[in-house]
Amino acid sequence: MSAVKPLRANALITVFGGSGFLGRHIVRRLSKQGYRLRIATRRPNEALFLKTNGTPGQIEIVQANIRDAASVDAAFDGADAVVNAVGILFESGKQKFDAIQSRGAALIGDAAAKNGLTHMVHISAIGADGDSTSSYAKSKAVGEAAVRELMPQSHILRPSIVIGPEDDFFNRFAAMSMLAPALPLIGGGETRYQPVSVFDVADAVAACLAGADAGIYELGGPDIFTFRQLMEMLNNETGRNRLLVPLPFFAASMIAAVAQFSTLVGLQPLLTPDQLILLKSDNIVGDGFSSRNLAALGVDAEPIAGQLGYLARYRPHGKKPV
Repeated sequence: MSAVKPLRANALITVFGGSGFLGRHIVRRLSKQGYRLRIATRRPNEALFLKTNGTPGQIEIVQANIRDAASVDAAFDGADAVVNAVGILFESGKQKFDAIQSRGAALIGDAAAKNGLTHMVHISAIGADGDSTSSYAKSKAVGEAAVRELMPQSHILRPSIVIGPEDDFFNRFAAMSMLAPALPLIGGGETRYQPVSVFDVADAVAACLAGADAGIYELGGPDIFTFRQLMEMLNNETGRNRLLVPLPFFAASMIAAVAQFSTLVGLQPLLTPDQLILLKSDNIVGDGFSSRNLAALGVDAEPIAGQLGYLARYRPHGKKPV
């Protein structure tokens, strides 16, 4: 890892994916630091809410599509740093893993290098692996490699499951629990995860821009849970006490084979074959990252148990479970 100078005060940071779940919290955190922010997004009208996170003129919204090199390059005009928080969990239409997480990351890295930037933070994921049979994991690894080649001084952050008010993990299963009498434990629910708070990941991004050593960091919370334990935590928070039913991988594969076609009608699939591959491997900070984690970035990871109040809306009649 190499040292990186702190980003100057009032610097202009271009943020790709700023209107997404993680991106909006990054924007909120960086705006409090006094940086000027340019949010590059496919649909600017859907990102206008981000302006309320800063003072008048501090946050601007521009149109950009990371599948288009010209629009990516235009988003760098006058920028001092870039944060890439773009990512997808499943493929739909033109939003393919390779296009977004491999070639898109490369386009951003190339534009950053051509514009002479010295600061780039790229959000990847634990499990990124060029040899994986998962297209998601492989695309993350290819994107990382491109960024590191184009911007050797970049910071690459690999979080485990990111949880928070708008997350796609607890919210998805909590919504399911409102309709279904049981929740599935795919593969028996023994896969391990190290959920990390979205606020801690946003703090990690800020630390990178403030001068943390460049390199790859894996980000996980202070506790490791099995999938079963996370579903038990969900039951406790929502007070619905749904049955937790083990679902063998072979049975889950049949469900995923059918569920993936829901994207054809614009719906988010319950499970895809690619996601099933990921569910077979633990998603925790690797042994080789004991000195390249949240603590190394000066972030004191918060336990997730006390941060799930946003699940109150899923409680029966809105009442807190006794």
